Amino acid sequence: MSKEAPVTLAAATGAHGVAGEVRLKLLGDGFDALKAHKSFNDGSLTLTKLRSDNKGGAIGRFAEIADRTAAEKLRGTQLKVTRETLPPLEEGEYYHADLMGLAVVNDAGACVGKVVDVQNYGATDVIEIKKDPAPEKGMKTFMIPMTKQAVIEWDSDRMVVSSAFCE
Repeated sequence: MSKEAPVTLAAATGAHGVAGEVRLKLLGDGFDALKAHKSFNDGSLTLTKLRSDNKGGAIGRFAEIADRTAAEKLRGTQLKVTRETLPPLEEGEYYHADLMGLAVVNDAGACVGKVVDVQNYGATDVIEIKKDPAPEKGMKTFMIPMTKQAVIEWDSDRMVVSSAFCE
């Protein structure tokens, strides 16, 4: 992932009510990270109001969205900001966008596949890796936790994972 590429903080999942509010799925660091920004997608969306939906998501109002019909048209739209507007990363921290597409090798140097998704179910981030080559039968992807035991190291070019987590 290019260091100049925008970073996605949320995605619109549909309309909320009839006044043009939008339901948002929060990505990354969640509500507070999204609340710190007002302009998204190169200025095409301006956030005027944001509140938690008390279910892990948020409800937002955008200056450019006047009614429910317009809010529904935003479904699937990702809210992106430039990297310059984000706080600097500490040692060992990363943006999910930086992991996407990374080549994955095991600790013996053998190619495993590439990162296709990053999820967080509460305890830690979980990396989804698409096997390369993909087997004819069986699972085409597998998931590993983003822990020191599973992910030995990573940089902008590749991720090295423990062979014990690749079986």
